[in-house]
Amino acid sequence: MRKLLFFSLFLLALSLQSQDYFPTDAGVKTTENTMVALKNATIYVTPEKILKKGTLLLKDGKVLALGKSVNIPEGTKTIDVSGKTIYPSFIDLYANFGIKKPKRASGNARGTQYAASREGYYWNDHIRPDINPIKDFSFDAKKAKELLEAGFGVVNTHMQDGIIRGNGLLIALNPNSSDAYRILDTKSAQHLSFSKSVTSRQAYPGSIMGAIALLRQTYNDANWYASGNAKNKDLALEALNQNSNLPQIFETGNLLDALRADKIGDEFGIQYTIVGSGDEFERVADIKATNANFVIPVNFSNAYDVSNPLLAQQISLRDMRKWNQEPSNLKVLSDNGIPFSLTTRSLKTVKSFHKNLQKAIKYGFDKEKALAALTTIPAKIIGNSNIGNLNTGSYANFIITSGDVFDAKTTIYENWVLGDKIVINDMTIRDITGNYMLNVNNKNYEVAITGKGAKQSAAVKLGDKKISSKFSFKDNWISLTLNEDSGYTRMMGQIVNEANVMQGVAYDTEGNETSWSASKKVRKEIAKKKTKKKGDEAIVVLPVTYPNLGFGNKELPKETTMLIKNVTVWTGEDEGILKNTDVLLKNGKIAEIGKNLNARRAQIIDGSGKHLTAGIIDEHSHIATSAVNEWAQNSSAEVSIEDVVDPNDINIYRNLSGGTTTSQILHGSANPIGGRSAIIKLKWGENAENMIYDNSPKFIKFALGENVKQSRSPNGTRFPQTRMGVEQMFIDYFTRAQEYEKLKKSGKPYRKDDEMETLVEILNGERFISCHSYVQSEINMLMKVAEKFNFTVNTFTHILEGYKVADKMAQHGVGGSTFSDWWAYKYEVNDAIPYNAAIMHNAGVTVAINSDDREMSRRLNQEAAKTIKYGGMSELEAWKTVTINPAKLLHIDDRVGSIKVGKDADVVLWTNHPMSIYAKVDKTIIEGKVFFDRAQDKQKREAIKKEKSVLINMMLNEKMNGGKTKAPMKRADRNFECDTLEEF
Repeated sequence: MRKLLFFSLFLLALSLQSQDYFPTDAGVKTTENTMVALKNATIYVTPEKILKKGTLLLKDGKVLALGKSVNIPEGTKTIDVSGKTIYPSFIDLYANFGIKKPKRASGNARGTQYAASREGYYWNDHIRPDINPIKDFSFDAKKAKELLEAGFGVVNTHMQDGIIRGNGLLIALNPNSSDAYRILDTKSAQHLSFSKSVTSRQAYPGSIMGAIALLRQTYNDANWYASGNAKNKDLALEALNQNSNLPQIFETGNLLDALRADKIGDEFGIQYTIVGSGDEFERVADIKATNANFVIPVNFSNAYDVSNPLLAQQISLRDMRKWNQEPSNLKVLSDNGIPFSLTTRSLKTVKSFHKNLQKAIKYGFDKEKALAALTTIPAKIIGNSNIGNLNTGSYANFIITSGDVFDAKTTIYENWVLGDKIVINDMTIRDITGNYMLNVNNKNYEVAITGKGAKQSAAVKLGDKKISSKFSFKDNWISLTLNEDSGYTRMMGQIVNEANVMQGVAYDTEGNETSWSASKKVRKEIAKKKTKKKGDEAIVVLPVTYPNLGFGNKELPKETTMLIKNVTVWTGEDEGILKNTDVLLKNGKIAEIGKNLNARRAQIIDGSGKHLTAGIIDEHSHIATSAVNEWAQNSSAEVSIEDVVDPNDINIYRNLSGGTTTSQILHGSANPIGGRSAIIKLKWGENAENMIYDNSPKFIKFALGENVKQSRSPNGTRFPQTRMGVEQMFIDYFTRAQEYEKLKKSGKPYRKDDEMETLVEILNGERFISCHSYVQSEINMLMKVAEKFNFTVNTFTHILEGYKVADKMAQHGVGGSTFSDWWAYKYEVNDAIPYNAAIMHNAGVTVAINSDDREMSRRLNQEAAKTIKYGGMSELEAWKTVTINPAKLLHIDDRVGSIKVGKDADVVLWTNHPMSIYAKVDKTIIEGKVFFDRAQDKQKREAIKKEKSVLINMMLNEKMNGGKTKAPMKRADRNFECDTLEEF
């Protein structure tokens, strides 16, 4: 009877606890008494405001009062939480919680769909501000459970699909409520990204620069629509304008995209909140300059498995550094005063969130700042003062923990959302781990209890003999079974006092009842010298370089006054070549040229036996960009390479090592009217904006021939498909541009069209054409089209049949930027000859030698030399093809291209005759700053070896200490060419 009563009481206790902690009501939870007081807790009202031994009074899902002496009304349910800590529940601003993943449209997007598929909406399917996910929202109990267990109480969710994605929903993660109560805001934010909608096969945009241009045009159109001048109803633009006052949250995939997004916002007076990617530490000054709030993931890379030395050497230093430096990102952002919230975005499981955050804290991230990043900052970003804090009137969203929420040993007991309690771990259950002396049947056993929850176990010994046992501890009830040679002993019991004494009843194999008791051993504290454990090694974060990869600079080069003495100077001017001459570089300019020059405090460089030239200029390049072709339309005049300059491209450094200081980064040749170009100085380590020429001349890429008519494209369906179609397209677009300009000048309202604005600049001589060309008939055609519309083609690039029409080119006034000796690599190049450059030069055409290739661009000195062999050009004229001539073609010859007093100090010091195959670059100087130095290059190579060795040892240590690793991966080298079509 006693046995039956004992188990009945046990089951009753479980039943009562289940009713209290695991409510099954699917609707709004209501109780007779809605007022609850939690007493004697450490309460974090906000990260800065902490209340010791405080009371939190709740009513109807909100904080009614809090303080040390709160008046608790009669009948209030009171819970004593002595020794526990209460924090506001966390907020995740970037989620797709409860939103079904959109279905990908079937078929091949390239070369198929050009028009939008939605009627009554914007002309581009990827602009979807009208999407409100509330109609498709379905509370995800499983996902909510994961988030609740991690301490989250509120998420901002949206349909993660498209460039402008529609609005978000602010959701309280209360599984016991209905959507009417837990949806706190049906329009919490407007969401954006650079990613196309997967639900549409519309091809445009086909690149990130196309996405940027589309965003600009959409904002222009939204303003036009808001003015009331639009003739058609557009539900997408209406929604965009209606959402303009919401927080604007922009998802980006990397640091460069974050800066690009902010630039768009600045143009239109919009301050985005930027969803980052964890690499912000690499350019933290630029990140700070955005003045943006950020949402930062804590998804850190695993170490590489570097146990195989051969495979380990294939891993780039950049990727190795990423593993080492990423955990410091939150500290770096915080130390620089950049406001940010944290997100579970990109984590494989929510369970890893706390582990990664604890790692960031170990790397120096302040705990108070961590709490703010999960509570008050996201609340401020989303514009809701009733979440993220426990002030009077705020939602009763909080967690109860055993202590510091960011400590790995801390347990989250409960997560209250809208005043409803969700039990994560029963806080009435005590921690019983430890060593005990058990007495039963007049025997004394040693019991060691380890682990937590379902993984808890007990090891039992009688003297030196191990005893087989089965142990469980649930709902404060202890169950222990011993299996000995003499039979079984089953024990049930509880902890009876604070001294960790256990007692209960036991039954042997025959059912005989007896009592048992166990008392915890009190461990005497003995002063010991602290020994280092595995994983306790000091945190070492390797310094960031600019850019943060191999051969990066520890600090940005500084402008220096330099006096180069006794050097052979290739002026590129009428003075020709000057021997044993001095050149003074001061304040970023060429200050003096002459003999026996002196300058106080100048760095003296001995140029004896060496040659000094102007920096090489590459008129046609595709390095240092994140995209090259906006291929999805036959005209992409609205896009700009300036939007996608990539300062991290290693080819910048390699070009510097070959003496190249300036490059025109051209759009590709996928369409007749391509995108606008970027003219940059190869300032290795600077950001993208600082690389672009100040007041840069405006250029655009046009193209002719096989590429634009899609001769070799398997999906060629876009107009034009013939060479005569290309001509007609030019005529059509320039005619439209003329009409557009007439409308602008009329004073009547007009819709700003970025594409037409660019073409008008060409008509007005404000933007110059650099045209990809091969065949003489098309070269003639474009010159005639230009003359029809009263402008001049600036440059024919490639121009491998230029020798056939050199006289007409000279008459038209167009330059030629050609290859030195490329031919026969496709059908329309069959008539190319290596004498092309010399023939055009002799006809009076300004001729440059270009690369169109990341490897050739660092050997242009040798390419120039080929014009001497093929055509007999003089050394001076040959050298001009890679210096002053491309400068003239790019309209920057007043700044660079020759060594002349007053020009920019963009010069190269060579070890030998600059066109010799034996010549090496000693120094490459841009605006008086040394961006390449051969001696420093050798030092950098040694430093890379040492740093990789350090990182490999760190990764080996990580693996030995049980850390997760991943297989080695070799970073693929990116190579953009004229006809490269990116997958976007």
